Amino acid sequence: MADSAIPLASYADFTAGAFKDLASAYDETVITPYLVRGTRMCERLTKRRLAPFTISETQRADAVDPDEYVESANLPMDIKGTLGWSYAQALDNTTLVRHCWLNEFPPFQQELWTYSGVAVTIIRSYGGTQELSAGQILDGPDETGHMWWQLGLFLPIGSRVRVTYSGGYTVATPGDLVEANCYMTANLIIRELNPVGATQDPEQLHTDALMILEDWGRNS
Repeated sequence: MADSAIPLASYADFTAGAFKDLASAYDETVITPYLVRGTRMCERLTKRRLAPFTISETQRADAVDPDEYVESANLPMDIKGTLGWSYAQALDNTTLVRHCWLNEFPPFQQELWTYSGVAVTIIRSYGGTQELSAGQILDGPDETGHMWWQLGLFLPIGSRVRVTYSGGYTVATPGDLVEANCYMTANLIIRELNPVGATQDPEQLHTDALMILEDWGRNS
């Protein structure tokens, strides 16, 4: 079955400018799959999900922050915080993890990105699983993909954190990603559909897209 993702650029975006001639012989049902393929090319080059998505990923729980050891907690707390502190102390807080970073987050223009439908399952290294409630997620995911767990959550080092969530540029798509998607799509159309009278150089379009996407890529 064909990929039915929402492309970074719409058919209207693609046909509004210089690439209108490339689509002149084809309707939206023909061009949209090329926009989707162009979007996936952009995502592969940057090693990021950019268009709206829903995924499930698994992280290994590690790296306890020394500043969050129970012994260092000497500030006044409310009832909820006191209960969490007490429970964490009983579980030995020095072996419990309180942080997780999701793979997908916005590198730029965070105000256009949203997370939704976040569901977390803890698979403990000592055995057993737990579905987290919203109240056990103290904060996040934020613009860096960081999630922060409630103090006292039984999450030993080495456990697995499985997160299912939706995200992406859902408010609006940054203009340079729209442009890169159009370049990639034009490259595909010229190569495969070869419309009569096309004058754009596909190699140059591909190079232009690479230049735009360079700053959007992950470091590793």
